[in-house]
Amino acid sequence: MDLRQMEVVVAVAEEGGFSAAARRLHVVQSAVSGTVRALERELGALLFHRTTHRVSLTPVGEAFLPAARATLRAAEEARAAVDLAQGELRGEITIGVMQGLYAGLAPALAGFHREHPGVTVRLRQAPADQIPQSLRDGALDLAVAALGPSQLRGLTTRLLAREEMVLVTAPAGAAGRTGPERPVTTLAEAARLPLVDFPPGWAIRHAVDRAFRSASLERTATFEVNDLMAAADLIRHGLGVSIMPPSMAAWFPELPTRPFTAHAPVWTLRLVHTRAEQPPAIIALLRHIR
Repeated sequence: MDLRQMEVVVAVAEEGGFSAAARRLHVVQSAVSGTVRALERELGALLFHRTTHRVSLTPVGEAFLPAARATLRAAEEARAAVDLAQGELRGEITIGVMQGLYAGLAPALAGFHREHPGVTVRLRQAPADQIPQSLRDGALDLAVAALGPSQLRGLTTRLLAREEMVLVTAPAGAAGRTGPERPVTTLAEAARLPLVDFPPGWAIRHAVDRAFRSASLERTATFEVNDLMAAADLIRHGLGVSIMPPSMAAWFPELPTRPFTAHAPVWTLRLVHTRAEQPPAIIALLRHIR
C-alpha cells in the first residue's frame, strides 16, 4: 500500500466517481480504476460499491477513508516540515465555507498567498450542518461557519463575528412590495409577511428557526431558495422579505433593511478546526484570519 493508492481512494470518495476522480488527478479513468482494484486485492475487501449510476463507499471503505486521509496529512506535514526548514511553505489547505462566504476570509487569503505562494488553498462549500463531521473526518482542515454549541463538541473555535440579523425588504416602488414601512419591526410582524427562506441545514435557517421558536411564533415560507442571489432577486421584485445577517444584506444595498425591536435572530460566525496539532501552513493561515 502506498500514498498514491490512498490519494486515489480519497479522490474517488470525495468526487463520487472514477471519472471525476481521474479529472481531479489528471490521469485516465482506467488508471484510477486499476489502482483501486489493486488496493482492494491487497486488502482482500471491496472499498466501493459500483453501479451504473453511482459509486459509494462500502463499510470497509468508510473505515479506510479517515485513516487514508490521516496518512496523507501526515505525509504532507512531513513535506511541509522540510519546506519550512528550507524557508518555504508548501502543501494544501482545505477550508470549509457556507453559502455566503465570510467577507473577512478573502483578504486573509490574499495576505496569506502573498507570503506563502507555494501553498494551495481549496474552498469547499457545504451546508453548515455537514461541516463539523467533515472536520472530524479530516476532509476539511478548518472552516468558517456559523455553528451551534452542540455542533462544536471536540472542536476548537474562535469567534469572528456576532450580528443581530435584520429583515430585508423590497425597495420603495417595487411592484407588489411587501414589508413594514416603519424603520424597525418585530418577529410577529415578520411572521405575517411572505417569507423568502433558506433550506434546512443552512446556518441562517437554524438561527431564524431558533428565534421564532423562542418567541413561540410560527411562520410559513412562501419561497425556499438555496442561493443568496436568488433570494435577493425575489425580494427585489416584491415577492417577499427575508431575514439575513447585516453583513450579507450589505451585498444588496438597494434592498432596505429593518432591525428587530427585540429577540432578533443572532448570527454567530466562528473559525473552527480540530484540536489536533496543526501543520505549519495552517498555523500560518490562522494568523491571517481575524
